[in-house]
Amino acid sequence: MRRALFVLALLGAAVALALWLAGVGGTVEIQVGDAWIGTSFPVALLALLLGFVVLHLLLNGIGALRRLPGRLRARRAARRRAEGDAAVTRVLVALAAGTAEAARLESRRARHLLGDTPQTLLLAAEAERLAGREAAAGELFRALAGREDARFLGLRGLLRQAMQEGDWDAAHALAKEAEAVHPGAAWLRQERAELALRTRDWREALALSPPDAPRAALALAAAAQETDPAKAAELERQAFEADHGFAPAALAHARRLEAAGSPRRARGVLEEAWLARPHPDLAGPYLAAEPDTLMQVKAAEGLIRRNPEAAESRLLLARTALAAGLTGRARAALEALVASGEADRRAFLLLAELEEAEQGETAEARAAQGRWLREAAKAPPEPRWRCGHCGAEHASWAPVCTACDTVGEIAWGNGSTARTAVAA
Repeated sequence: MRRALFVLALLGAAVALALWLAGVGGTVEIQVGDAWIGTSFPVALLALLLGFVVLHLLLNGIGALRRLPGRLRARRAARRRAEGDAAVTRVLVALAAGTAEAARLESRRARHLLGDTPQTLLLAAEAERLAGREAAAGELFRALAGREDARFLGLRGLLRQAMQEGDWDAAHALAKEAEAVHPGAAWLRQERAELALRTRDWREALALSPPDAPRAALALAAAAQETDPAKAAELERQAFEADHGFAPAALAHARRLEAAGSPRRARGVLEEAWLARPHPDLAGPYLAAEPDTLMQVKAAEGLIRRNPEAAESRLLLARTALAAGLTGRARAALEALVASGEADRRAFLLLAELEEAEQGETAEARAAQGRWLREAAKAPPEPRWRCGHCGAEHASWAPVCTACDTVGEIAWGNGSTARTAVAA
């Protein structure tokens, strides 16, 4: 409503102005030489206004003609951009679908329409990799690495190729270069950790390992590679602190403490390890300080005092008691172990040995021994170092399973126990 009133007011003002001009009268004369032009003032004013409008339209037309080539170029560029964006989308769809040839075709079209931008170069490289053309993909990744705005993308692609080909020297160099370009990248940290595992650089693998990695195994492996005794001792301590039940780390840490003149601390480490996860190898160095067999029984009681009902604790007590001639003590420990349902082959073999020690070479002893040997044949096997990934047995612990090349999966126990220990 207000706009309509405003238009009416404006028209009224224009009409009033026209009537006023018509009533003003007067003439306008222009004389140039012998030529003379004369007209009334309103007509002259109207002619002036029309001339201004014509001049304005003429100048606008000239400007539009001058801008026409640029507009045409911009329109063509916009059309190419739209077609290029559509080609990029088709490349992404083809890559997701795994259709290599379609991805290569659309990537070439995108590069033709959009030029060699970081996006088109990266998509073209991935299309070539999908098609199995690693050499062509490498060229594209190197082109990306040569651009300041996409250097990290190119280095990432080249690093993946180097690791896939097993070129570890090149992979190390590319990882360092990528770290300098983009420090702290999460993806790069994962790749460097994988590279460290592949090249058996345990110290680097430990530094880059995620929280759920087998840090005890990595630290102990790094200690074995360390030439500086102080650094090796620190890594062994880290391995023990990461997992008190990891017997190789406890043994290494205890030996280091013993060599440094701290036998009490060494025994404390072995006791903590036995409490966390009893292992027969822990008993040897703990009992070694006692040459007398009766004192070894007492030492064994000290080692197992916090978990005397564990299967390994009862086996250790029975073994040391039998060696000391305390057959009653040994029998009590072995019978308790059998009653618990945790006895393995070692317990029944010890019982057979116990029968001979108690009864000698008698018919009763041989009958009892035969019964225990039959039980041993049916009993679960003794724990071994086993790979929790493939189940392969190993004579001793190692950071890498030689059967499946898996890192940090070798643990002590039977099949299920070893897998549980690795998961922990």
